[in-house]
Amino acid sequence: MAAWGERLAGVRGVLLDISGVLYDGGEGGGAAIAGSVEAVARLKRSQLKVRFCTNESQKSRGDLVRLLRRLGFDISEGEVTAPAPATCLILKERGLRPHLLVHDGVRSEFGQIDTSNPNCVVIADAGEDFSYQNMNKAFQVLMELEKPILFSLGKGRYYKETSGLMLDVGPYMKALEYACGIKAEVVGKPSPEFFKSALREMGVDASQAVMIGDDIVGDVGGAQRCGIRALQVRTGKFRKTGKRKRRVNLGPAHYPEVTSDNISGSPFQMFRV
Repeated sequence: MAAWGERLAGVRGVLLDISGVLYDGGEGGGAAIAGSVEAVARLKRSQLKVRFCTNESQKSRGDLVRLLRRLGFDISEGEVTAPAPATCLILKERGLRPHLLVHDGVRSEFGQIDTSNPNCVVIADAGEDFSYQNMNKAFQVLMELEKPILFSLGKGRYYKETSGLMLDVGPYMKALEYACGIKAEVVGKPSPEFFKSALREMGVDASQAVMIGDDIVGDVGGAQRCGIRALQVRTGKFRKTGKRKRRVNLGPAHYPEVTSDNISGSPFQMFRV
């Protein structure tokens, strides 16, 4: 306990991942992870600032919040940092018109974006819409551009639903990168700008924040590269492997400051709320 307290001393704000930390998606909307509803409630009753930082790209923020409320969480749309709204801001700032390879559930987020005569591609977790035809169309759009631009809403490898592990957007992003000889611009975790945006919205410095997530790459590694401490929960996509395997693509510096069986252990034991 003393070691945990030292590692998390001075924390004023908590960034919470959603999928795999608060709930596992799936048929009927999925299910809350045991203890997570009360853990969020106790965090929000404390003096800590709380922000939800997600790479969810199959649902709009509104739909995601409605689902979480049905599962019992106290959460509002304004508390969620998500990649789709951030991508829309970038598209508007740069005058870009995207070809969208996204799930129908998130398409409404792009309702005010001009998609005629596309000069870039936006890829997200399209689920079953990741067909050969749809991937090839995105490839064709990129190859026809003089300066192809590919945006990816996160770059996760996989995530967990109640029925098992599911491929995320990352493998499909990598396929387009390889086929087109380009590098995608990632909007979402582990992008430093995404974490910085969440910190600004929460109103705390990186040194005063901790990220709680299940993803060693997107949550833990991404946060630590920004100077944010990280707590990894052993739920969601967490896989019990050797330290050498968990280190892959991160380097020796990227280990969570603390691990916990689930989020219900973290706020009570480490933040004393």
